[in-house]
Amino acid sequence: MEYKISNRLRIGAFILMILGAIGVASGFYSSHEVNEGNITEYLANEHHGHGDAHATESHGESHGESASHGEDSHSNDAHGGMTEHEEHALHQIHNRPYSALYVAAFFFFMIALGVLAFYAIQYAAQAGWSPVLFRIMEGITSYVLPGGLIVLAIAFVADSHLFIWLKEGMTVEGHENYDKLVAGKASWLNKPWFFIRGLIFLGGWSLYRYFSRKFSIAQDNANDNRNFKKNFRISAAFLVFYIYTESMMSWDWIMSVDPHWFSTLFGWYVFASMFVSGITVIAMVTIYLKSKGLLEFVNDSHIHDLAKFMFGISIFWTYLWFSQFMLIWYSNIPEEVTYFVTRIEDYKLPFFGMLAMNFIFPLLLLMNSDYKRINWFVIMTGIVILCGHYIDVFNMIMPATVGERWFIGVPEISSILLFGGLFLFIVFTALGKAPLLAKRNPFMKESEHFHY
Repeated sequence: MEYKISNRLRIGAFILMILGAIGVASGFYSSHEVNEGNITEYLANEHHGHGDAHATESHGESHGESASHGEDSHSNDAHGGMTEHEEHALHQIHNRPYSALYVAAFFFFMIALGVLAFYAIQYAAQAGWSPVLFRIMEGITSYVLPGGLIVLAIAFVADSHLFIWLKEGMTVEGHENYDKLVAGKASWLNKPWFFIRGLIFLGGWSLYRYFSRKFSIAQDNANDNRNFKKNFRISAAFLVFYIYTESMMSWDWIMSVDPHWFSTLFGWYVFASMFVSGITVIAMVTIYLKSKGLLEFVNDSHIHDLAKFMFGISIFWTYLWFSQFMLIWYSNIPEEVTYFVTRIEDYKLPFFGMLAMNFIFPLLLLMNSDYKRINWFVIMTGIVILCGHYIDVFNMIMPATVGERWFIGVPEISSILLFGGLFLFIVFTALGKAPLLAKRNPFMKESEHFHY
């Protein structure tokens, strides 16, 4: 059974990308309209408009150098007479469009990477229920390479707007920006090695995706199971590579925006977020294609199993979130607990809202087994889960780059539209490049007749 991306979907994806690009450009333009010459007036108007001390210096500096991007010990006259608070605020305003772009780019990339891991697990486990969904997974993973390159490109251009350790003089003793802790990590946190690592990770993930897809399509016309066995072997090897590289990627691409803070659980925490987001998108794409009269071999038991994974991994994510939060909060070590203090003080709504969307909603909506078979119910829950995990990534990045000046406005929504449109175009174009059924998979009969 063949699928071709419809003109309506293609045009819709391009409209999203165009609207997104216009909004992103507008976000950069408006942020750079605020400069050294008018920052005093801007802050005075902001203070008057809010009628409170939302952007006070003491509030902005409460979470230390790394969270405020290190705008701390600069002299006033060295920067055209700006006070520390004004300089700090100006940096946050200029950081916001880069951060909004980066959050959305990483969010859509992590969906594809989560699906790649799920796909490899199905092959390595020789799962009998899922082969009818393999082509859906292969389509979604087509975004891994372009999505990952975009994340790296944004990181390269954004430089110290995202990563404080890329700021000039951070590792030079005697420099006004010198930071002893960052200097101690300089052998790992330096620009060339950061991007070399990123390309190694992306190269490994993309190579697995390329060969796995190649063997999967070759198996369609094969007379034996040789290609399936090759896929089994490379999937098992890939999972070992993935466990290591996903953790390192999460340290580099996410945790290093806050180089003073670290968590040994962080790699698993990011993995849980990308895994549940990826499985949710598999379910949503499958339901969409089924509504178009395709995938007649997918039954409500397959949807039920995907919804069961959405439910189970949401609980797993909550377990990791609570483990990380409780241990850090209870031990109350200043350099660790500041991470959560900042988010609870300045990000109350997204911080607690994310918990509700990622834990309470999936728990209540998907606990009942019958609801897992109702397509519109799974879609509705999926939308909540994806919004929750976008806000999870938002909470990981924004406090370190824009501090208390966060808002979900034009730069954030436009970035979602831009990468959402690109994701839809790449994924649905890839779905049209091979039959939707991996015919000669040895577990195909079992998968087609799967009932739970």
